[in-house]
Formats: sequence, structure tokens, C-alpha cells
Amino acid sequence: MAYIHICRHGQDMDNAHGILNGHRNEPLSDLGRSQAVTVANKIKESGVNYSIIYSSPLQRALDTASVIGAAVGVQVQVRADLIERDFGVLSGKPYSDISKYAGDKLLQGDKVLYFLEVEGCENFDKCYKRAQGVLADVNAMHADEHVLLVCHGDIGKMLQAAHAKVEWQEGLRLPYFVNTEVIEL
Repeated sequence: MAYIHICRHGQDMDNAHGILNGHRNEPLSDLGRSQAVTVANKIKESGVNYSIIYSSPLQRALDTASVIGAAVGVQVQVRADLIERDFGVLSGKPYSDISKYAGDKLLQGDKVLYFLEVEGCENFDKCYKRAQGVLADVNAMHADEHVLLVCHGDIGKMLQAAHAKVEWQEGLRLPYFVNTEVIEL
């Protein structure tokens, strides 16, 4: 089994403006770039020797992973299955529009109101199964190695739930996954 850590990307421009991004490919904000440098330095100082860093293909995650990889001298590889879940019609909309589009298909998390269904979105069951696949694949390919997965909020929650072998609903109730937080699975 691999020793897996997950890291959420630094703040991006949508995060800074209260916009739901999903698959939108927004760059890091100035704060997000600073967060990436800070987490890279913390990882370097921690002494954890990652054999590889996998990143979502979205710019905000890839830029965060690249800063970390450069700081610790580890290759970054893109994994499409680490992409954030598709937010469908809510992509590009303000957080305040969640109830308008999702109606009563909502779940209150620690600090976030999660929409469970809107037109065009990837549901959490599918996202959870994708997370299970990521963990199975990484564990099979990197036994006894340290691996960093740089990803996003919702897929990060599903990775935590899949690792803990709890249902996706329980995963959404875990503490909020903040920008550049590193969690050991």
C-alpha cells in the first residue's frame, strides 16, 4: 500500500470571487501562488520523500503541484481522474445561486453547502467511485512509496471518504478541505 497525501490547490480567481468553478480552468490568484510556495516549503521541511506527485489537469492544481515539485525535486504527472467534479450549470455561477439551481437537493457540510444534483453535474456517487479507482491504482503502482495527489475540494473529500471506507455522504461531513491543506490518508 502507498503512503498517500492529498493537497488541495491554492486559491484561484474563482475562489477569490465566490464563484463555483468545477471544470473551469482558472489560474491561481496572487494569494494562491503565495499559498503554493508556502506549502511547498512546508513539504520540503517535513522530510517526506515523495516518489511522484500526481495532479489534476486543471491549471490551479497543476500550478500548485509544479511549485511543490520544483521545491522538492519530484516529477509531476497529470492524472485526468483527479479533476474536480463537473458542476454542470452551476459552473461559473456565484455560490449564492446554489439553492436556486439545486432546490432541496442539498447537503450541509462543515462549512460548505453541497449541491447533490443540478443539470449537467457529476453526482457524488460517480465522483466517489472515481476516487476509489484513483486510490486502487495508486496503491497498486506505488506500494510502500510516498505519493502526493494535488486535487480539488470535492474530489479531495471523496478521496478521504473512499480511503476511510465510508459513504460519500459521510465524506462531505468531514472538516472543510482548505486551499493548500495537506492531508495524510
